Amino acid sequence: MKKQLLLIAVAALLAGCDDAKEPVSFTPEMASFSNEFDFDPLRGPVKEFSQTLLNEKGEVTKRVSGTMSKEGCFDTLELHDLENNSGVALVLDANYYLDAETKEKRLRLQGKCQLAEFPAAGVTWDTDDNGFVVLATGKEMEVKYRYDEEGYPLGKSTTSKDEHLTVASTPSKDKRKKLDYTSLSTLNDKPLGSVKQTCDYDSHDNPLSCTLDVVDLSVSPQVTHKYSIKNTIAYY
Repeated sequence: MKKQLLLIAVAALLAGCDDAKEPVSFTPEMASFSNEFDFDPLRGPVKEFSQTLLNEKGEVTKRVSGTMSKEGCFDTLELHDLENNSGVALVLDANYYLDAETKEKRLRLQGKCQLAEFPAAGVTWDTDDNGFVVLATGKEMEVKYRYDEEGYPLGKSTTSKDEHLTVASTPSKDKRKKLDYTSLSTLNDKPLGSVKQTCDYDSHDNPLSCTLDVVDLSVSPQVTHKYSIKNTIAYY
């Protein structure tokens, strides 16, 4: 009897360990912001992070960085597109994100820290019952967003006048390697480009570094560009 009890206890302990190792789902804020602002979503109690995209020459082309509260809100978010010489730095202030330099109100929020409105562009965001942004509407534009059961962003579809742009992402079947994905972009149902990404991960199942093959399918012969991503992540 004692031996049976011991085996039951060990089995229960192992089952508890398995449960503890289940990957953490993506929060509505992390998933929605990454879907909207085009960066890789992260899991777990992230305190601050940066994602740097480099081209084949090792030159930085894009960089995203942010700090987060323990509740999972983006306290700050910086987006820099060096190729197009554009960027913005946002800082959380009550229910708005302000321009870090001018202190102008840029984005209005709903709830604690979810996207609600971009007044200057006339864009509003709607969420589902779980708090994920699923729809953005503007004067002549509509964007629909999709996620899987873990909150991983599966892409978006943008309709503007007579143009329909769709980005569909297929993540790895390994739940711990969601950022190993392939995606296909189409414009009016014609292939525009594809991406294949493969990453190395940390103990939180977040990517530390990745390689990307980006294929331009709109030209003949098709052209492949190779990129890499270097990430830094600090946790609470």
